[in-house]
Amino acid sequence: MSTTLRGAPERPSDPSEPSDPTDPTDRSGRQAAPTTRDRPRRRSLFAGVWRWHFYASFLVLPVLAVLAVTGLVYLFRFQLEPALHPDLMHLEPRPGVSAASYDDQREVVEEALDADGLTGAYLSSMTEPKDAGSPTRFTATLPDESSRDYFVDPFRLEVLGSLDPDTTLSGTAVRLHADLMSGVVGDAVIELGACWAIVMALTGYHLFVVGRRARRRAARQARVRADVRGRTDARIRQTHAVVGAMAGVALLGLLVSGLPWTGVWGAKVQQLAASHGTSLWSDDHGGASEPTTTMDESLPHSHATDVPWGSQRSERPTSDVGDYRGTVANLDTAVLVADRTGLRHPYTTLLPNTPDGTFAVIGYAFDDPGQERTVHVDRYTGAVAGTYGYADYSDVAQVVSQGIALHEGRRLGTANMVLSAAMCLGILFLCVSGPVMWWRRRPKGAGRLGAPRGRLPLATTPGLVVGLVVLGVLLPLFGASLVLVLLLDQLVLRRVSVLARWLDVRG
Repeated sequence: MSTTLRGAPERPSDPSEPSDPTDPTDRSGRQAAPTTRDRPRRRSLFAGVWRWHFYASFLVLPVLAVLAVTGLVYLFRFQLEPALHPDLMHLEPRPGVSAASYDDQREVVEEALDADGLTGAYLSSMTEPKDAGSPTRFTATLPDESSRDYFVDPFRLEVLGSLDPDTTLSGTAVRLHADLMSGVVGDAVIELGACWAIVMALTGYHLFVVGRRARRRAARQARVRADVRGRTDARIRQTHAVVGAMAGVALLGLLVSGLPWTGVWGAKVQQLAASHGTSLWSDDHGGASEPTTTMDESLPHSHATDVPWGSQRSERPTSDVGDYRGTVANLDTAVLVADRTGLRHPYTTLLPNTPDGTFAVIGYAFDDPGQERTVHVDRYTGAVAGTYGYADYSDVAQVVSQGIALHEGRRLGTANMVLSAAMCLGILFLCVSGPVMWWRRRPKGAGRLGAPRGRLPLATTPGLVVGLVVLGVLLPLFGASLVLVLLLDQLVLRRVSVLARWLDVRG
């Protein structure tokens, strides 16, 4: 990952050219002899960009592969999980049979908790069935703060069974997608990979535009020479370029819309937003009294996504205990009251677990964040203690909510899901085709990695310097890692001859 302070070359070169001087090897794998003309061309912007694109792949491709695979699982979770657990998530239709009340269903789940010996566990939420063929799902918070889902047949009033949501296929995918199941360290790795993926996408577009003529020329030369290997290489390069060009825009959108989740960028942006009187989430202005907890804290980690993004940090109001000695309103009351306000079905209802707690009935509005709304219901009087929804979000929170809906493949319905799935498959292809191109062109037996040897002409390209500085400021982890890489390049790699040769570093 070298830079230079010298001038730019006569014209850019391209890695697809069979005699490309930025390619450190010829077709036989031997090192190409440098010429006077080769030296300035190696210092071209194209060659330098290609080198950074090459080395960024070592960090980016593993992260993107994990995100693409887990993203695909998450996209199709509503198809995968019922197929994997049909005994729990599918009901036989029972025409003419009425469903039991939600409160009666709650009681049978509490009995199941006692039967399982889960002393100290309590029910934290209920999600109503999406249709007549689906069960009611109750989430229990266990003493160790983990969760367990209980599935209830509302027509037979029986518990079908339970699952640990963290161990399901989609639950595991979500945890890997979030932080590689490694907490703060995994979150930082994901964020770092995402930052460099932005750089890789931008450098990829430069290579795509500047190198298009050379790719076509290489393909023609391979056909003329009847070079089967050359034609194969040309096809792989061309397909990699085209798929990358199509997936790049969507990839940039996904990466940017996913950054609010991250521990460094997300936290810094929220801090900046708060200092300017706004927020990524905002406060709940519908609370009738001092709040006791936030919405996302009311559910175990596995079910934080049951709360809309913009409401996750909103505060829950409290119930007016007054002179009441028992609960007047119940789960059915809360759902009925919320239903009268026009919330979108299906609801997820957070249950009160303190004397002054409230029911929080959430209308997630899966495909339209603009219709997200939560109704807080007093557990004693059954009155509405407050409402909070998309209209109450800050402008920043509204934008982020829309971006996250697109990121999760649900904002534009089936079209969004199909396009997101296609993009995940495209990313997986790039994660495979990139290493294949390197493997086929690497210098066999030369004791070198076979990296492009170009340098970035920073002294003669001030726009490039400005771009790097801006990216470094906007993406702190990228900026810090960039400084570290440059110091490592100048102070270590160039001073250790074995490393310098293997990494194709030249003075």
